[in-house]
Amino acid sequence: MLGKNQILKIYGTEYEAMTKELLSAAGLAALIGDREKRICIKPNLVCPVPAELGATTHTEVVAGILSYLQENGFHRIVIAEGSWVGDRTSEAFDVCGYRELAAQFDVPLIDTQKSKGHEADADGMKIQITDVVDQTDFLINVPVLKGHCQTKMTCALKNLKGLLPNAEKSRFHRLGLHKPIAYMQKVIRQDFIVVDHISGDLDFEEGGNPVVKNCVMAARDPVLTDSYACRILGYSPDDVPYVRLAEKLGVGSADIDAAEIQTIGRRPAPGGDEIFSEERHQRMLDVSYAVEEVDSCSACYSMLIAALSRLSDEGLLTKLHERIGIGQGMRGRKGTLGIGKCTKDFDYCIMGCPPDEDKIYHELRKYITARSG
Repeated sequence: MLGKNQILKIYGTEYEAMTKELLSAAGLAALIGDREKRICIKPNLVCPVPAELGATTHTEVVAGILSYLQENGFHRIVIAEGSWVGDRTSEAFDVCGYRELAAQFDVPLIDTQKSKGHEADADGMKIQITDVVDQTDFLINVPVLKGHCQTKMTCALKNLKGLLPNAEKSRFHRLGLHKPIAYMQKVIRQDFIVVDHISGDLDFEEGGNPVVKNCVMAARDPVLTDSYACRILGYSPDDVPYVRLAEKLGVGSADIDAAEIQTIGRRPAPGGDEIFSEERHQRMLDVSYAVEEVDSCSACYSMLIAALSRLSDEGLLTKLHERIGIGQGMRGRKGTLGIGKCTKDFDYCIMGCPPDEDKIYHELRKYITARSG
């Protein structure tokens, strides 16, 4: 059986078969034990974007999990997810192919945006979680390894946000994300992790610029998993505060040097997994100077940064002389230029919750050209 200090990896393009082989090597059936346990599979369906664009969990990976579980006698299985605030999970189920997948394997889909929730005590921090958490005996987390415009990366630990009510997701941003993400692990325990490292986006949680690696991983320790994800993306756990904080809370270990990382089957292409580049970091820095951000939600901030990158490529961003206000901390404040309904009292506001990238781009372009002559 897979140990807590181990990470198993497999490479290829037959994602469903690869995943089954990986789970067999990890001894997942033995780890679960009782065939009557209620199993919840939690993918990443942050928004309605096809998996090949680098944002969402490939259905083939989840199909491999479902096939493995059913062949091993497990039948009390659900798929549960809640997209980020601003998008509907139901649309993501459709676009990402999860309705067909659920029908194929005869398992329920649970939209946690529509689920009831309740308060849980996370070592003194109160967190609202959806009821599916308490209805689960064994949670299989299936995150996408990818970049994130606010927290630098996202993988196993942050992916559990999809099991929170929308209002709580928004509150996490008001609290600064890192502390609540770490404490969330005390009330939502993930028992097994299958990482989709097939084609994650390096920058944005909602995808668009995928980097193909054709890898699937299995692990049991979410802190170790995220520490390894940090290394792959060119960070250390110290660069992502919730990883270190989760370690301090006893959720797991960030000591990658002591981990046993094993590849089964075909080896990766020369160059391995590391996909860090100075150019990627510089791209974010090049546009973030134009933003005054206070407690913004990921969707809104991500859309703004993407739009600013387009304006920067056109040489227009240097002509913007005002900083752009964004975030829940802007509510009730006055300002010159703002993004999203939280800045509705600004002189010029691009409305939406969130406004999409194209809308922000076109309205900012119009704003800049009108004032620069």
